Amino acid sequence: MSAGSPIVTSPVPRAVWEALLHSDENAVVSQSLAWRDAVFEDGRYEDVSLWYEFPSSGQVVLPMARHRRRPRWAAVTASWPGGWGVGGPISQGGQVSPAQARAVLADVARRGAIAAQIQFRHEADGAWLRAASRFRAERHGCHVLDLEGGFGRVWQERFRGTARTAVRKAERSGVTIEVDRSGRLLPVFQDLYEKSIQRWAAMQREPLWLSRWRTIRTTPPRMMASVAGHFGTDCAVWAAWSRGVPVAAIIVLRSGAYAKYWRGAMDKELATPLRANELLHRLAIEDACQDGYRWYDMGSSRPGSPLADFKKKLGATLVFGHTLRVERVPLQAAGQLSREAAKKVLGFKDV
Repeated sequence: MSAGSPIVTSPVPRAVWEALLHSDENAVVSQSLAWRDAVFEDGRYEDVSLWYEFPSSGQVVLPMARHRRRPRWAAVTASWPGGWGVGGPISQGGQVSPAQARAVLADVARRGAIAAQIQFRHEADGAWLRAASRFRAERHGCHVLDLEGGFGRVWQERFRGTARTAVRKAERSGVTIEVDRSGRLLPVFQDLYEKSIQRWAAMQREPLWLSRWRTIRTTPPRMMASVAGHFGTDCAVWAAWSRGVPVAAIIVLRSGAYAKYWRGAMDKELATPLRANELLHRLAIEDACQDGYRWYDMGSSRPGSPLADFKKKLGATLVFGHTLRVERVPLQAAGQLSREAAKKVLGFKDV
């Protein structure tokens, strides 16, 4: 395929986005229209998504957002910004030619923003990296569980023995599970999320106010409510209860071929002995299998961390994507230096 000079339209018409999503079987949850709608309902960001129509054949949609309160010349455009996760290009069949990839990235690089960042999904077409000579590339990992063959096969062949034992223990312990697809259980999740923030602050040796600010800034309650509203029944809050008390909860989103474990929270002192989290994921995974989803995306975590080990125990494998960033001013390096200095002063510990 040849590229030529594409026609570029911004923002992307909804019908175009939807059509390319249907043709791209590898599109992930955070590339869906429901996710896009939630991003912009948040109110902080302006839709500057890009639609590339190539003269010979082929189209590419690139989700992009820019902070509304910053002047355009000083704004970072990102796919996606903040805590919104993976964006990256959506294309017909998930494929692009090298010439098309070069044309898209060249256009992004020469736009007027002070910096641009594209976070690609895992297993994205390698043409993007080969065309990224003007960008700095960083690799990021996430854990994904293959649901091929149905839940029986996942349970027997992909769950580790320790995971199956934990699930059986949870079932014997009398833990009860409730799933809600209306948003009714979001307040329950939020209460457990606050307990998690307190635990994370202690583990990281970070002041509670700072840990709460960082976490809530990334995932405020209004963001969770917006996601639940736009995904509708494709947003499920799974909650575990013991003796009438909520001990753990997870939020699972679904779109295309993916079910995505988006957020989790727990009262660790109550949930861990009961193995409530293993039971929550076991039921969410079985539900995804029954409804024909191909993958259970468990998101990113620090390699070697307890969270990464938990995901591996449930059969998820580590796969890699990349973030491409181009800057007119070295903002990222300056920001990294300031963060490292702050961590040193606070005695911050990564967990």
